[in-house]
Amino acid sequence: MPDERTQRAAAGRAAKGTDRAGRLITECSPLDLEVHPAGGVDAREALLPGYVRREHDAVLAQVVREAGQGGRRLVVLVGSSSTGKTRACWEAVQPLARRGWRLWHPFAPTRVEAALAGLHAVQPKTVVWLNEAQHYLGDPQLGERISAALHALLAESRHGPVLVLGTLWPEFAQQYLALPRPGEEDPHSRVRELLAARTLTVPETFDDQALRVAAALAGEGDLLLADALARAGTSGRITQDLAGAPELLRRYRHGSPAAAAILSAAMDARRLGVGLHLPQAFLAEAAADYLSEVDYGQLGEGWVESAFAELTRLVHGKQAPLRRVVLRPRSPYPAGAPAGGSGAVSPHPMFQLADYLEQHGRSLRRRLCPPASFWQAAALHLSRPDDLSGLARAAHARFRLQWAAHLRRRAADAGHVRALLEQAAQCERAADWAGAKALYRKAADAGHPRALALLAELHAATADSEKAQLLAWQAAEAGHPRALARIAVLREQAADRVGARSVALRAADGGHSQPLIGLTALHERRGQRKEAEATARLAADRGHPQVLAFLAGLREAADDLGSAHALYRQAADAGHTYALVCLAALREEAGCPGAADELALQAAEAGHTRGLTLLAGLRAQGPRSDRAEALCRRAAEAGYPHGLVLLAELRERAGDPQGAEALYRQAADAGHTHALLSAARLRDRAGDLHGAETLYRQAADAGHLPALNALSALRERAADPAGAEALAWQAADAGNAHALLHLMAVRRRAGHRDSAEALARQAIDAGHVQKLDTGRTSPQRQWPYGLDPDGTPTPPWS
Repeated sequence: MPDERTQRAAAGRAAKGTDRAGRLITECSPLDLEVHPAGGVDAREALLPGYVRREHDAVLAQVVREAGQGGRRLVVLVGSSSTGKTRACWEAVQPLARRGWRLWHPFAPTRVEAALAGLHAVQPKTVVWLNEAQHYLGDPQLGERISAALHALLAESRHGPVLVLGTLWPEFAQQYLALPRPGEEDPHSRVRELLAARTLTVPETFDDQALRVAAALAGEGDLLLADALARAGTSGRITQDLAGAPELLRRYRHGSPAAAAILSAAMDARRLGVGLHLPQAFLAEAAADYLSEVDYGQLGEGWVESAFAELTRLVHGKQAPLRRVVLRPRSPYPAGAPAGGSGAVSPHPMFQLADYLEQHGRSLRRRLCPPASFWQAAALHLSRPDDLSGLARAAHARFRLQWAAHLRRRAADAGHVRALLEQAAQCERAADWAGAKALYRKAADAGHPRALALLAELHAATADSEKAQLLAWQAAEAGHPRALARIAVLREQAADRVGARSVALRAADGGHSQPLIGLTALHERRGQRKEAEATARLAADRGHPQVLAFLAGLREAADDLGSAHALYRQAADAGHTYALVCLAALREEAGCPGAADELALQAAEAGHTRGLTLLAGLRAQGPRSDRAEALCRRAAEAGYPHGLVLLAELRERAGDPQGAEALYRQAADAGHTHALLSAARLRDRAGDLHGAETLYRQAADAGHLPALNALSALRERAADPAGAEALAWQAADAGNAHALLHLMAVRRRAGHRDSAEALARQAIDAGHVQKLDTGRTSPQRQWPYGLDPDGTPTPPWS
């Protein structure tokens, strides 16, 4: 990665107009920008068929117009492989080409290095081209920094007008946009903020209108479209056909056994976290256990060269199942500068799997654990720390504990920060304080500020407060302000109140309120109420009114309702609108239902409908059930369909299932599709299995995973184990393995232990082992040393 002096120099040259990134769009070739070519003609200009505009093109065109009119815009097209995302971007920027705009594709020496080195220097009237944006945003070390740089690019007026275009597969978009579970690290927080309301879905297929336009172009002489329509028929998968997808699949399914084995190993490597470029030696050695005994015995001399020659031959669309890649050598670093820990360019042959086959493998092989030869080849031939760490996590998720430990050690030895932190945490659990400190220090030296914070915590826990404070300051200065919470508490405990507050306020100015919350709680526990309130008000003045609400909650728990009410009001007035929910509950309990209603509706208008839920629940359980219904109706009339759900629940409790279902359906029609689940459960309890299944399927189609769990249970009760299992797997593949656990429990209770264990082993192979920690039947109890790649228990190892 370039050093700061190099970046400043580049910025200076750019400011003077002497070093503009990219080229004029009119000088760019779509093929160089990774638009999939099609057809078999030689002239590069003739390799693209006519373009068929679809609904997403209109939205994209509007974003481009806004950029052309002076805006700073970003949009990421999300769709499966070969659905036309990159071509859509290329067609969209053509109006800008006619207005003299440039296009910059950060690519060499690596995508992340190029992006980080140049994003700050992007000049007005530039398109930033981030095709396959996971290679930028998903980089485990630098993805968040690239996202921050993109935020700055879009926020600073000196850069405008500018347009950032990217593409992503759906699984990557889902991964980046998903909120972390409580207590988990949040590796994509800035990426999630960047992508919020900036993604655009590209459909898998052409609809009827698009097919008619394509047919018209074919009739006017577009032979490429005519051929694709003839092959794809009415399936609508026109772009996939043009990109050579059918022929790629045919090569995989009907190629030689050795070629198929190599492709399977490549698919497994990519889906388990190995980088884009796969060493030939790794693929060749990994392929061994993918072959049957007969096929392996028939391999002759030179089989490796023969198989790779077969796989690198081009198919229709100028693609190949595997493409040999030549990596540029890295730019030299200044003396003593860190090289980023990414590993040097390999001198050995490297190959890249066709993205359509990669996505096909992610679906086809998603529940399979790779064989022993795969893990052995990875340990011998993969050297990038990110690859080793990713595979270690994949092995652990599949309960291949021995391989997970071995790969994690290799990643840590290579300086991978996450692997170092995981090993340090293991040392802490084993009370190996010296080992943990050494590993945290190594991670910190690799440039990870959180490691400094963890090291500070460890020194504090081992009664070395002076060292803990020094490390916490270093962590805060390196960009991890949460470490200041430890300093503030340590200073407060040492009776240095002024120093403690100074540290906490510094953290607040950096956007972090935890030190102020900690000090407030400490004052309150000691009975220093005035000091607690003073600290909370300082926090509110610094933009953290949630500290006032936190103190109000402590006072409420202590039955000091008058003080709690005053503090909640101050927090709400300072902008912490959730405090209105707490105020509404206090007003209700004080016997002021009218005031409670108004506060709950104010909270709902600010986006917090929980106040309505809370009040309706309180009233439904007491003598004010009529007021509960009135509040629910008022909320629904104000545009909050959750009020209808609450009203339906009241009807349900009152023994009126028909009225409840009607209200649940109204809520669903108003956009609260989760209400379909409640309506389905009513039908289920009434014994109307067909009606329940219909509603559950509607809820599942609307994206509610619990509906798949319920459908699976319904199919199991209907003596359809195959259907139950298929639905359970559908839920698990989407990220919710509860249905699998339910099926296992049902089958164990029914005495079908073999079936339950088979399902558990499949779940482990698919990477769901963390969901199976269910007491006596947990994998940890059954197989304390893990499993071998073939699924047999691993013998004792250390």
